[in-house]
Amino acid sequence: MLKAHAPRKTPRAGRRAGLAAAATALTATTSVLALPATAAHADDGQCTFPAKPYTGRPWALQRVNLDELWALSTGKGVRVAVIDTGVDIKNPQLRHAVDASKGMNNLPPKNARGEKIDSGNPHGTTDTVGHGTRVAGIIAARPAKGTGFVGLAPDATIIPIKQNDAEGDGTARTLGEAIRHAVDVGADVINISQDTANAVQPASSLRQAVDYALLHQVVVVASAGNDGLGGNVKVTYPASYEGVLAVAASDRNNERASFSQSGEFVGVAAPGVDMISTVPGGGHCSDNGTSFSAPYVAGVAALLKAKYPKWTAREIVAQIEQTAERSIPGHDRLVGWGVVDPVKALTDVDPAHPVQSPRPEGGVTRAEAPSVTPLHFGETADERNTRLGTYVVIGGLVVVAGLGGTAVAVRDARRRHGRVGGAA
Repeated sequence: MLKAHAPRKTPRAGRRAGLAAAATALTATTSVLALPATAAHADDGQCTFPAKPYTGRPWALQRVNLDELWALSTGKGVRVAVIDTGVDIKNPQLRHAVDASKGMNNLPPKNARGEKIDSGNPHGTTDTVGHGTRVAGIIAARPAKGTGFVGLAPDATIIPIKQNDAEGDGTARTLGEAIRHAVDVGADVINISQDTANAVQPASSLRQAVDYALLHQVVVVASAGNDGLGGNVKVTYPASYEGVLAVAASDRNNERASFSQSGEFVGVAAPGVDMISTVPGGGHCSDNGTSFSAPYVAGVAALLKAKYPKWTAREIVAQIEQTAERSIPGHDRLVGWGVVDPVKALTDVDPAHPVQSPRPEGGVTRAEAPSVTPLHFGETADERNTRLGTYVVIGGLVVVAGLGGTAVAVRDARRRHGRVGGAA
């Protein structure tokens, strides 16, 4: 059984029915891909779509100097396969980011109850759940007026592969087929924001498909999972397969999000709380989950691939891990090698000798929380102290100038008085 790594957010109409169907699918068979409303938070019904645009700059992008980043790479020419619930191209920020000609609808012909599935669009460019559309936006949404949201790799191309739907249909076998299709149509990076439910190891066909991608030097990024509450540790698939970059979720303080799966298989962490992204039909909504941490890292992989096209998949993964912001020396089972640093991944580079695997050298680096511009409604304490300090300095100068002026005036008066008296 596979599941996506985010609380499911569907339109209000039919939402409860969809959740009930997904719950049925979860218990039906160990090969079903399901979309339960999982650990990040309960579905509050606010993420409807289409939605209003988000006008500000999301915190996960505030932590990055985007101008510096995009001066190095924008991901142009790199193809990222999003194996998910489809990618809706009606959202204006995704319309020119998606290559529908290479897309695929790989839902199985029947669901877990033996009912025929309406496959719909064959190119994977519709999304009744909204999950895949949000994932794609974090990777490659184009800039647009009226919003500060944009993908980390805004010139990369998305290959949409539909592998799930509102009822949680999809199997480990069809996921493996989707991976092979992504490789065969030229994907450079594959994002998989789903895993086997209850940490069930699937049939070997999925592992073989992952190995097929790695053999062709495709970077495979997968979310670690959302079942980490209470320190719960599970090995999830395909994230735990060797060669796959498993991504945990971090919060605004660069610490593991409470729901994020932990384990030795975790490679890095990335923002996964209050993640703004695109939704079907247009607009944006906020969501939590490692589902949205993985595409953040996939976007960085696309930037690296564009700048260093000859690097192997292993070298790209190692570079991301080596330049992550660490809170301890070496590897941490909570956040892997640390929280991904997009700018450092592109700048702290030896192009002639890319790293093959991360090293613990250097100890703790940049463990402080990211610098995110706060929103102030009035004067802060620092601003007030600066203002008062300025007043003191200026006041002192005025006093000095006044005393100096008085002394000069007294001197001149005495001289004038002296001259007048002598003449008389």
